[in-house]
Amino acid sequence: MKNLKLKHLLTLILSITILILGACSSSSSSDGSNEDKPKKIRLDYAFYSPTSLVLKDQGLLEEALKEDGVEVEWVQSLGSNKALEFLNSNSIDFGSTAGAAALIAKSKGAPIESAYIYSKPEWTALVSKGGSSLKSVVDLKGKKVAATLGTDPYIFLLRALDEAGLKTTDVEIVNLQHGDGANALIAGQVDAWAGLDPHMAKLEVTEGTSYIYRNPDFNTYGTLNVRSEFAEKYPEYVEKVIAAYEKARTWTVENPDKAAELLAKEAQLDLEVATLQISRNDFSNPIPGQTQVDALISAGKVLQEGGVVEGNVDIEKLAKDLIQSSIAEKVIK
Repeated sequence: MKNLKLKHLLTLILSITILILGACSSSSSSDGSNEDKPKKIRLDYAFYSPTSLVLKDQGLLEEALKEDGVEVEWVQSLGSNKALEFLNSNSIDFGSTAGAAALIAKSKGAPIESAYIYSKPEWTALVSKGGSSLKSVVDLKGKKVAATLGTDPYIFLLRALDEAGLKTTDVEIVNLQHGDGANALIAGQVDAWAGLDPHMAKLEVTEGTSYIYRNPDFNTYGTLNVRSEFAEKYPEYVEKVIAAYEKARTWTVENPDKAAELLAKEAQLDLEVATLQISRNDFSNPIPGQTQVDALISAGKVLQEGGVVEGNVDIEKLAKDLIQSSIAEKVIK
């Protein structure tokens, strides 16, 4: 009798185990972890990346993935810092950032790779109110400067201060998200702002703001970053994303006026502002490579001197690990 009860108990345990394993297997398949394709690809779009707006508006990736049955989900990034937060939290698979911002994140262990260049922008500069007495970077000593920590404008500020012989302690950096920094400048709450388009272009057109310092070479490239885990599991789909981005980039190059109209609509900007922002982007070289590595090494050294990147980090190796050209080289002929 005892043996019979024991047999029934073992049978019940075995049945429950099979059911649990089956449920786990089904769950894994539903999110794509045991398949050769993901169930969904999650990307960001951003007003500082006009190409991403074209990609989203025209449904180019959705069209490319239709036959595979892979869904597309869009998440808005308000700055590189937000895109990197989303990447680190596994909320998106692809995120749009400035190259140097991605470098900082990589130095802190972010599992990302820069696989594509969506533009070479002049999207940041040091901005003051029109008629301000601030005419050069050295004039910022003792002043309040708004900047979004961990983004290209912040890195631009650090490099500009370093070039002028100033330290971060020589100014008061007020950490505000980009749009809030623009508002703080106009309200007189800060003396200067490390700006970002389209906010920067908008203030130039509507408020007559002035530029304390501009240097296109201090603007690191706009990079499309992919989570390393996604790239390892689904390299074919990284290629498909880049191929779709290429269609969007080509269209943008051929239709700058329409791209400006789209940006104006999406970001609720005057067309004059959107046109100015588009004109400050170079969309001609989408394949990441040594040029980006060199730019990141230069930025990285300043960040290291400023304590943003740890002193024991090998900046050159870090930049080379971040910039991955092989997939774009394969897709873009």
